[in-house]
Amino acid sequence: MFEQIIYASKGKQIVMFLDYDGTLSPIVEDPDRAFMSKKMRKTVRKLAKCFPTAIVSGRCRDKVYKFVKLAELYYAGSHGMDIKGPEKRSKSNKDSESVLFQPASEFLPMIDEVYKHLVEATKSTPGAKVENNKFCLSVHFRCVEEKKWSELAQQVRSVLKEYPKLRLTQGRKVLEIRPTIKWDKGKALEFLLESLGFADCTDVFPVYIGDDRTDEDAFKILRDRGQGFGILVSKFPKDTSASYSLQEPDEVSSKLIQLAFLFCCYNFLLFC
Repeated sequence: MFEQIIYASKGKQIVMFLDYDGTLSPIVEDPDRAFMSKKMRKTVRKLAKCFPTAIVSGRCRDKVYKFVKLAELYYAGSHGMDIKGPEKRSKSNKDSESVLFQPASEFLPMIDEVYKHLVEATKSTPGAKVENNKFCLSVHFRCVEEKKWSELAQQVRSVLKEYPKLRLTQGRKVLEIRPTIKWDKGKALEFLLESLGFADCTDVFPVYIGDDRTDEDAFKILRDRGQGFGILVSKFPKDTSASYSLQEPDEVSSKLIQLAFLFCCYNFLLFC
């Protein structure tokens, strides 16, 4: 697979886009303990030395950054609704963050309000966990008894019926609440490519790796552009717009190491 990426991207700039949960870290029962392994962090650090690299997640951007702990990356949290470039050093030698884009800022008060209502509405369901991802919300039901799933979904819908500007979607044992704006991980990918100067370029090769339904928006963008590859992380066959698949985060790590190695070998031979 990654030999094909190196071959197909000759003369082009590879740009890497990586989901977090289920891609860089395993899916775990407690979303607050979805820690990235030291090996994976080392791998992503090596990757970022070769190519511009972005983490695109449904999580709050700040939380993803605390998990990843790599300042040289781009971060797109809240399904791409909170985008920030790599940290830069100012003349005073202090870190300075530059937020690139937050298209759903007007929804912040509503999101906070709905979060409180959801916590209250779901507290009677053992195992349910409501997560505030700043510009969106997640209701995790991985630890909820299966017979309670429908009841939990109804509790969530009963809250959202008062908020027509929010929409409900479902991921891997999680209900996602997002603003009804036309923005998703695919739009975030396009925005980041534009920010990097590759808006209408033919010499760019984006690679997006993700495991969830929300990543399909990015896979579709790559397929529509006819550029790069989408790679689905899944142990089971799924309908997808991705070009390739990997089974789990450990395989993602080994393949990313292979990609960085092949890239270094190719450039070594190119300039020998």
